Amino acid sequence: MNSLNTFFIRTYGCQMNELDSEIMASQLEQRGLVESENENDADLIIFNTCSIRDLAERKLFGKLGIISRKKKKKIIGIAGCTVMAKKEKILDKFENVNFIIGTNNLTDLNNVLDEIEEKNIRLSKTDTKYEKKLETYFAKRKNNIKASVSITRGCNNFCTYCVVPYTRGREYSRSFETIIDECNYLKDQGIKEIMLLGQNVDSYGTDNHKMNKYFHDLLYEIDKINGIERIRFMTSHPKDITTDLMYAIKDCKKVCNFVHFPLQAGSNRILKKMNRGYTLEEYLEKVNKLREIIPNVSIGTDIIVGFPTETDDEFMQTYKAFEQIDFDLAFIFEYSPRKNTAAYKLYKDDISIEVKDQRMKKLMNFYNCNIKDKLKKFIGTTQEVLVENLNKDKNFLKGRNKRYEKVIFKGNKSLIGTIQNVNIKETKHQTLIGEISFS
Repeated sequence: MNSLNTFFIRTYGCQMNELDSEIMASQLEQRGLVESENENDADLIIFNTCSIRDLAERKLFGKLGIISRKKKKKIIGIAGCTVMAKKEKILDKFENVNFIIGTNNLTDLNNVLDEIEEKNIRLSKTDTKYEKKLETYFAKRKNNIKASVSITRGCNNFCTYCVVPYTRGREYSRSFETIIDECNYLKDQGIKEIMLLGQNVDSYGTDNHKMNKYFHDLLYEIDKINGIERIRFMTSHPKDITTDLMYAIKDCKKVCNFVHFPLQAGSNRILKKMNRGYTLEEYLEKVNKLREIIPNVSIGTDIIVGFPTETDDEFMQTYKAFEQIDFDLAFIFEYSPRKNTAAYKLYKDDISIEVKDQRMKKLMNFYNCNIKDKLKKFIGTTQEVLVENLNKDKNFLKGRNKRYEKVIFKGNKSLIGTIQNVNIKETKHQTLIGEISFS
């Protein structure tokens, strides 16, 4: 077997997957491999996968089929959530896959490659228990401005539509000290914005009360780090958000006033079938509390349409709740059954594709029109923007305000990594367009 000199990692899915890819890339660089700009030139290809949506899996399996027909021999590895959900299928169906590595085995990557190179065998590493070595493993970040930090792994909620508890395991909170250490490390690397990640950041520390540290404590501590300019987090679970956390968002100067707060459905019957742990009324109560404590808070959501047995009336309950809450950001999905979940086992996927599409389009049309109107209210205001990079048009810079709206404006690339006051002049699609304020 030829020695490995170059690698390419393709990432599907969420920010946690992006972070996992950075952890693997860092190990490969320490091994002496060079990252390739495209997969065709790489000796090693790793697909880091997501199993939340069916589309991501289909993309992966399609890609594996294409690569298997190419003549050039490569080492191919599969990592991420799909591995945990469908490891037997991957190894049986795709003979060109040399190894699979689970979400809890990321730091085993070099050992796996050693064995493959020495013995020319196929390997599977898929432990279900959280790998504590990840706590002290600080990945090399590609982005020089922003970085994600995992504060919890896994999930204990078992929403009936979700595979995460089965692919990433039970919830585990990292130690308070290692999170602070990593944030300080990132500050020393010049990182300006930290994104704290977890399937449910609100429950940080509740799996280990002896630690006596919770999510609001973490925000207050990171807020003290000189050099870090902004702190974001996701995702919040409506049943677990506390008043203490709301006040921390208000009190901490660096914590952005954006809360991703997935509603999922507006029908109490559907919420119960989803095992979400709250009613619409309880959700609305927490939204009102958020807006009372943090008047300028921006609220994002996830919505699933077409969950099994959802009636037209129940979809309209979701639509009306969506309209009433007036979300600032929304990710809207059609329900797709996932094997090993409770919904797959208990409920027939009885809503037709046509009906799902209709409901999706109706909600998306409302959202897109509403967002355009909401953004127009920013015209004439001055927004504090962390400059992240050049926009596609190289004469413009891009960044986000503290609420998470995207902002572009003319400026020199020397401003990347700084915070600029930008006067908003117009909007386009879901973007604010302005110019730097020199006053």
